[in-house]
Amino acid sequence: MSEPVIVLNKLTKSYGKHRGIEEINFTVDRGEIFGFIGPNGAGKSTTIRTLMGLLKPTGGTASIFGLDCGRQASEIAKDVGYLPGENCYYNSMKVKEMLLYTAELYGVADHNRMEALAERLNLDLSRRIGDLSLGNKKKVGIISALLPSPKLLIMDEPASGLDPLIQQTFYDLLKEENERGTTIFLSSHVLSEVQRLCERVAILKEGKLVGVQSMREIRENGYKKISLTTKNAIPKDLFSISGTANLECNKTRTSVSFMFSGTVMTIMEQIHQLELVDILIEEPSLEEIFLHYYE
Repeated sequence: MSEPVIVLNKLTKSYGKHRGIEEINFTVDRGEIFGFIGPNGAGKSTTIRTLMGLLKPTGGTASIFGLDCGRQASEIAKDVGYLPGENCYYNSMKVKEMLLYTAELYGVADHNRMEALAERLNLDLSRRIGDLSLGNKKKVGIISALLPSPKLLIMDEPASGLDPLIQQTFYDLLKEENERGTTIFLSSHVLSEVQRLCERVAILKEGKLVGVQSMREIRENGYKKISLTTKNAIPKDLFSISGTANLECNKTRTSVSFMFSGTVMTIMEQIHQLELVDILIEEPSLEEIFLHYYE
């Protein structure tokens, strides 16, 4: 088995009174699309900046390609395409000038890739960066990260600011890069983004790692979303049983929705007591599943 591309071992970054990250442990395997999720302020960007050598850790270690992220950052950067959460460019430069600078920095002589990426993302290379919208500036960052065909892509909230059609194109590009062998590490607070792309996810809450799970484990954890309507009011404690979560009921108690994890017969015994008008049982979204991690 090959060595993991990214290894975090008790990685800690303290800002004193302000939240940082505390003893983060996980690995990202070669060729994987790995998600790093949590609400805004959870510590995702702090972790990524520490990985990129932009912040010095307070404790623990982080390595990429077996190299220390602090001491060997410049060597690591040769094989990493990085998209920060917030880009700072020279506003007077034209897009093409900026991307040519990136190409020169990475030693990319073939400019056809730059033009092809710009065409797919519908980015005008002749415009001044200062005149671009937030979404178009994000496209510049995406192309800059993809341009050198890196071994590893690290992207912080990559799809924010992109319109839905461009988002789909961006997802297609990531899948194509991954099929060519690129390892991808991306952070997001948009869980549908993670659901679409990733094989495993690390879940961060208030600077601490809640857990690392495969998407298969998450989808197969037994949770079902149940919504039902009845003729008469539902007894108050009917669904106050083990495995029930996110219980919501209307004022007349004739409509209820909840998530359930447990044996089917247990919940069916409760439902059997009701005079049903309608019932819907479906797989919950990741947004609903992950609410449990933030409670």
